[in-house]
Amino acid sequence: MASRFNLVFAVSLLLLLDFCRGSIVGVCYGRNADDLPTPDKVAKLVQLHKIKYLRIYDSNIQVLKAFANTGVELMVGVPNSDLLAFSQFQSNADSWLKNSILPYYPATKITYITVGLEVTESPDNASALVVPAMQNVLTALKKVGLHKRIKVSSTHSLGVLSRSFPPSAGAFNSSHAFFLKPMLEFLAENHSPFMIDLYPYYAYRDSPSNISLDYALFELSSEVIDPNTGLLYTNMFDAQIDALYFALMALNFRTIRVMVTETGWPSKGSPKEKAATPDNAQTYNANLIHHVINDSGTPAKPGEELDVYIFSLFNENRKPGLESERNWGLFYPDQTSVYNLDFTGKGIVDVTNSGNGTNSNVTTWCIASSKASEADLQNALDWACGPGNVDCSPIQPSQPCFEPDNTLSHASFAFNSYYQQNGATDVACSFGGNGVKVDKDPSYDNCIYVTTKGINKTATSNMTAIASTSSSRQTEVCAWIASFFLMILVSFVLNPEKVLDASISWQLRGLA
Repeated sequence: MASRFNLVFAVSLLLLLDFCRGSIVGVCYGRNADDLPTPDKVAKLVQLHKIKYLRIYDSNIQVLKAFANTGVELMVGVPNSDLLAFSQFQSNADSWLKNSILPYYPATKITYITVGLEVTESPDNASALVVPAMQNVLTALKKVGLHKRIKVSSTHSLGVLSRSFPPSAGAFNSSHAFFLKPMLEFLAENHSPFMIDLYPYYAYRDSPSNISLDYALFELSSEVIDPNTGLLYTNMFDAQIDALYFALMALNFRTIRVMVTETGWPSKGSPKEKAATPDNAQTYNANLIHHVINDSGTPAKPGEELDVYIFSLFNENRKPGLESERNWGLFYPDQTSVYNLDFTGKGIVDVTNSGNGTNSNVTTWCIASSKASEADLQNALDWACGPGNVDCSPIQPSQPCFEPDNTLSHASFAFNSYYQQNGATDVACSFGGNGVKVDKDPSYDNCIYVTTKGINKTATSNMTAIASTSSSRQTEVCAWIASFFLMILVSFVLNPEKVLDASISWQLRGLA
């Protein structure tokens, strides 16, 4: 009975740790270039910028060695060219694991293996090979006892869906059913995520007359309502994610979580690609990071954790296609930033050149623009007090900031609170063009407009890494549950028989 109790306790504790992890933001490390720094220099750059999660597209030995003992978690890949060999013979998967993974694990933290890359988009459609290859990789992991620590999946483009709008009508392309159904069964059985590569940039670039740039960039001035559900979408990213969730639910796969293995925005493009600019790239990725680490979820899945990988770490000069294809990087090959971006979501800060970031010596506030429409302000206010995680209790009736009772005043308070708690950056005061930065304190009577220093005096010294950030509510819940588990553990150590008797009584009560 004691061993059974220990097993149940251990499993419960692992589930708790997984729940308390929160959403994460990683970066894709593509290497389709001839001018990139060596892997050991890349490892130092990644650590300098507090990037805790990295995706690579193969199992390059030099990269795996470089990231040993760094604490950075890697997602490694089996390229499409290896799918035939991996699907045909178990011995091929066994040999790959033995020679390419095990010599570097666990010093190099490998947590995911992606088998195949957007196979439905490749010229030599190898879809039929994916699931057998995934199964053989999983079997190889089981042989060495790592199938619980390293998850197996495959990445897809949004083209795997035949419909993505409205989100509630999301549906998988029937032509892919022959391999999707067994893949989804594999993912559900092994608790692996459905991996998707999402690019709102392409949707906007190819249809600018139908899609608002603000909608694609996570700005708040544009919104779309799903006519079937009434759900309100303020950005295309959420709409695409929910389309995938609805497609999964339509096939009765309700427990599979979604992971975004690529998303981003190019900083440069051809003359026809006018939206490919450093400002737009910075805006998209900064807003994305804020959105993800706040655990906002999506309209259909509010509060749902969502892991996201930004594409890409470097500009890659050997990628074919339009100019934009070679300019998705966060860094140039010389390791300087293409634009400033803080991976913790607290502000836009360039670690190597902080002089280009926000000037912390000048105190500013963010208020609502008097030129904004009532409807735009109300939508922005609703977002700030909802997904934006602003404490809007001071603008409720009988509270110090309720008067004057109008949308402009209430929005100003909410805008400033969001602005300050997100690093007082220009992006954090955007609100779709409805926010205005001021250098005069807008506080009045007992209504105090906080500043960054007032919100968190230790924010600068306690910059949290991407991996560990979660919403305050979830943190409180986790802390309470952790205390509960600790109390049980201490009790068990001091008086195991009493705890076991209580456990047995609890189980019998449940059977009654």
